[in-house]
Amino acid sequence: MRAEFDDNLITGNEMIDSQHRELIDKINNLLAACEKENGAEEASEMLKYLSDYVNFHFEAEEKFQEEISYPGIKEHKAKHAEFKQTVAAMEQMLGRTQSPEFINLVQNQVIDWLYTHIKGFDRSVAEYRFIRENPYRL
Repeated sequence: MRAEFDDNLITGNEMIDSQHRELIDKINNLLAACEKENGAEEASEMLKYLSDYVNFHFEAEEKFQEEISYPGIKEHKAKHAEFKQTVAAMEQMLGRTQSPEFINLVQNQVIDWLYTHIKGFDRSVAEYRFIRENPYRL
């Protein structure tokens, strides 16, 4: 199973949407590397890049939320921390082996978490911003 950025994941914030596209691309590259017979080094490099990109992306999202005084920022940061822990666990797991368990973790927990997070938490931030900037449309 590969992740796919589709219309259901669009938040309406171009910066966030482009970063989500990049994040999904990196997850798919990680899965592709894991499926290669001798792809351990490439998978490790992709996971490190993914980890760095997750940190970059979450910092950008949180800064944006602070700028618009988003009231749910505390809960959103907690979800980000949860995902960072998952990525850290993946780094330890991948260091041992490119097991089917690792691939399942990426497919079932990482991709599912990301879809749920974008469709719920990230979309709510975009909607909050829209409402703040367009109060006459209520």
